[in-house]
Amino acid sequence: MKNTPFKKTQLATSMALLMGSSLVLPAYAQEADTATPAEGEVEVIQVSGIRGSMIRSMDLKRSSSGVVDAISAEELGKFPDTNLAEALQRITGVTISRNNGEGSQITVRGFGPEFNLVTLNGRQMPGTGFTRSFDLANLSSEGVSTLELQKTARAENPSGGLGATVNIITMKPLAQSGQNATISVKGIYDTSNEAGDDVTPEIAGVYTNTFADDMFGFGVSFSHQERDFQQQAASIQGWVLQENDDLPELDPSNVVDNRTNITDAAFFPKDMNYSINDVQRERSNGQVTFQFRPVDAFTATIDYTASRATTGTNTVGWGIWNNFGANINAYELDENGTAVYADISGDDGSFTASRNTTRVDARSLGVNLDWMVNDDWHLRLDYHDSYNKTDNGYDEGLGSAGQIILGSNQLESKVYDYREGEIPQVYVNWNNGTNEIMPGEIDSNFSQFIYSPGRSDIEQLQLDGTWYNSAWDIPLVKVDFGVARTEQSLSGFTAWSGLRGGPGFSPSFTEIFPDSMFVRNDTSGFLDAFDGGGASMNPGYYYTFDFDEAIARQLQFITADVVGESNAYSIDPYFSGDPSVSNVEETTDSIYVQTEWDFEVSDFYVQVNAGLRYEETEVPSTAEVRVPIQVNWVAAGEWITVFQDGVEEQDFTGKYDVLLPMFDVKVDVTDDIVARFSWGKSITRAPIGFLQGGRSFSGSPKIGSRTVSEGSTDLKPYESTNLDLSFEWYYDEASYASVGLFRKSVKNYIDTQGALETFDGLYDIYQGPRWQEAVSALEADGIQATDSNIYDYFLSAGYANAEGVVEPNSDDPLIEWNVVKPRNLNDSKTVEGIELAVQHTFGETGFGFGANATLVDGDVEYDPYNLEQQNPLVGISDSANFQVFYEKEGLSVKVTYAWRSDYVIGIGQAQGSADNPATQFDTFGQVDASINYDVNEHLTVFLEGVNINDETERGYGRFEEQFLFARQYGPRYTLGARYTF
Repeated sequence: MKNTPFKKTQLATSMALLMGSSLVLPAYAQEADTATPAEGEVEVIQVSGIRGSMIRSMDLKRSSSGVVDAISAEELGKFPDTNLAEALQRITGVTISRNNGEGSQITVRGFGPEFNLVTLNGRQMPGTGFTRSFDLANLSSEGVSTLELQKTARAENPSGGLGATVNIITMKPLAQSGQNATISVKGIYDTSNEAGDDVTPEIAGVYTNTFADDMFGFGVSFSHQERDFQQQAASIQGWVLQENDDLPELDPSNVVDNRTNITDAAFFPKDMNYSINDVQRERSNGQVTFQFRPVDAFTATIDYTASRATTGTNTVGWGIWNNFGANINAYELDENGTAVYADISGDDGSFTASRNTTRVDARSLGVNLDWMVNDDWHLRLDYHDSYNKTDNGYDEGLGSAGQIILGSNQLESKVYDYREGEIPQVYVNWNNGTNEIMPGEIDSNFSQFIYSPGRSDIEQLQLDGTWYNSAWDIPLVKVDFGVARTEQSLSGFTAWSGLRGGPGFSPSFTEIFPDSMFVRNDTSGFLDAFDGGGASMNPGYYYTFDFDEAIARQLQFITADVVGESNAYSIDPYFSGDPSVSNVEETTDSIYVQTEWDFEVSDFYVQVNAGLRYEETEVPSTAEVRVPIQVNWVAAGEWITVFQDGVEEQDFTGKYDVLLPMFDVKVDVTDDIVARFSWGKSITRAPIGFLQGGRSFSGSPKIGSRTVSEGSTDLKPYESTNLDLSFEWYYDEASYASVGLFRKSVKNYIDTQGALETFDGLYDIYQGPRWQEAVSALEADGIQATDSNIYDYFLSAGYANAEGVVEPNSDDPLIEWNVVKPRNLNDSKTVEGIELAVQHTFGETGFGFGANATLVDGDVEYDPYNLEQQNPLVGISDSANFQVFYEKEGLSVKVTYAWRSDYVIGIGQAQGSADNPATQFDTFGQVDASINYDVNEHLTVFLEGVNINDETERGYGRFEEQFLFARQYGPRYTLGARYTF
């Protein structure tokens, strides 16, 4: 512990009043030499390390109005966290969603990423790609001094954080005098890695300096991380509801029906897939900051922040595809109607190879002018121009994301079995009389190539002011006020090649793939962290093949001369026509006023904050939509929507305004106990995908998955009325306990229920006269009426053209499309919960611990027994965090555990039925740890472990038996050193 003196001028006093205790010294700050305070100076005791960061975060929480939590830079440096999302999960009420085994986005008090606003130094940040959600996985902790989480409404904050507002506060070089620098080097060992480097580097640094008697300040931070790892996964794209009338009449010996909870429906898996994903990821961050302070009362700051994350993935996979009807040979249903065993004829088994390289670039340029006009007036002008764009076209050979599917439909049936273990088992009864296909029997199914970039831009100008009351002898302390204009634009498009190379094994091309192209592998070591994984799996083998060779062979042989122009093989994502383009713009003008009042009632010190924010938003949207002509049947299990040439441009405009009041009361019950009450309104704007105008038809409308999506610029934002009540007991320097109750009543909830509609001219071959003719003929011959057999009948009957394409006739029925169009509901839904937290240090022993838990409930939960379409709150779950640490004499050890109960990821499944079943994430708990040792006052060495308990991820549909995914990553470890100059 060292004592650092500074003189407390009138300006410093004013600034301290403005900032309260939110001034946090960055982790990279160099301690000054010990000195004795001179007369007129104030002694500041700086406590470093984990304990110091806990004290600063606790002090910020205590002094703030409303409910605020924070993490300081010192704490970020000690965490074994790879990015800001994983740091934020340590805060009470915060949980995270993961992508590629890393924290990605946050959920606060049950409200998912799209309900939370991320700001950088108070500036609203654009979402990642064509979304509102900001992906925190792309930001490292270097250059960040504090993370603040505002859970209650504040008139001064930009709107959009219905769940919470996260403010990322970056370093300011004038915050400390002189030259300061820190550099760290790490080696990352990911135990899952197979294809990449076993050890990958990470380097980061921070440098600040001041010049000309602290008139100028310059700061730069950077980080670069590389990570190679492997994700192993099993997945089902969706579950399809089959009503009793849809189930075939089978011999009773082939049916086990245990239904008791649901008796009028059954659920079958649309497919079953297994995959191995080898991933290489690079992430680079950088920030440059210039500050100019010609006089104590004025500071100008220019900062530029940039990040780039590039993720390349090579995937191999294998699995089966199912359609349902008379081709179900046998099944077993559990008490909820879920098929835990099914024997199904038709369709195919396949082996896939996929490749994708996606880059996310973010930039933010900001200018801030801060002027303390006099003791009564403080003005701040801030401007920033920021963008965030994602682009999946960075594969040098493709310029898109590509998928190749090879396999065969030469089978008797496929068996799905999930009666034991954690991973469903599958085996195929091939026509060769075995459960294993031979390399010479593998055929071309189809390939597809997708290019779908997205971009979000924000330009924002804010003028804020504070008037400190010295004129009137009343409890009014200050008045904050401001105006702002925020212009946000989001754009994106999707170009799709269509299904290239046949598709669907018709005609057959087994001869173009030599046996030597395929490598047989067994499943030992695959998903072995799950019961039922590894060598005991069915199927116990899979084939891999070279992605580039498979493309080259199909380009050479599957030409227009062989299969016709429309089916020719191509890697061009624009092959099937012009892309669908969407553009949404939002312009928001806002004004606010916020007041602070301090007074005493009896012997209690009371602080009241009251404010009002008014906003007007205009939402124009331009959509370039593709107009469908017909839907063709091109292979047994493949359907293609044919669009007219060109696109149709459509314009839409929406407009709304909101009035957002807030009211906070803080009472110092005793010197150690603080009570808070907050009431206010907050909003979250509708998801971008809902606002984009136009109508979009699915390009591959398989039976049971024929969908149309529409948007509406007239959607109003979610509006929440919030109540908070909390008690906090600060019983020691770095120790406290708190309990908080919260309630959010949300109106304008957006309903996404679909409705079946038909459109003139779009006829359905399925169940048409020719289809019925085929079913009758096959059954008369004693042949099972599977889609494969029906398609073969169409070919033999001459209903297909020379390319094997069946076109609809005018006597076919119209297609029933599931049209999903969002709309605001008139009723409101409520979320309520309790937050508990305790932080304790054991005197001077060096030991301490922290624990928090959040329990959330409400009328927005998913009911699996309700077969109607539902709109639950995505992300609502209970959570808890635990941490223990020891820090003394240069050694610090910290172990953390983050737990989250199961929750709904989203409504709807990629290949789910029209009832929009849920996708749910199972309970998850991860243990991380870090050890830091200070070799001397400059050098620290450290060892970090992430997911050291080898936790896995699992997801399901309505019920846990409706398996959707299982993912395995493995632990990873980091060894490194940090040097402070």
